[in-house]
Amino acid sequence: MLNILKLKIMTQYKGLKYAVFIGGLVTTISLALYPIVVDPMINTEKYKQIQKITREGIKQEEIQPGNMKVWSDPFDKKKS
Repeated sequence: MLNILKLKIMTQYKGLKYAVFIGGLVTTISLALYPIVVDPMINTEKYKQIQKITREGIKQEEIQPGNMKVWSDPFDKKKS
């Protein structure tokens, strides 16, 4: 009797149930990460526009700590 109760309590996923469980877990994690990771990489213009609007009144030279130079892209081609 005790062994039967242990088996009922300690049920394990096997076969199709295991595959469905793992598939559901992967799907849930993927759906949670999509708007955080994938969408900003695909729709960069949308996020650039949002940054442009929110940083409109901010002058980076004034808020830069320690009189440091404002970051610029070292690989950006110089306009001649």
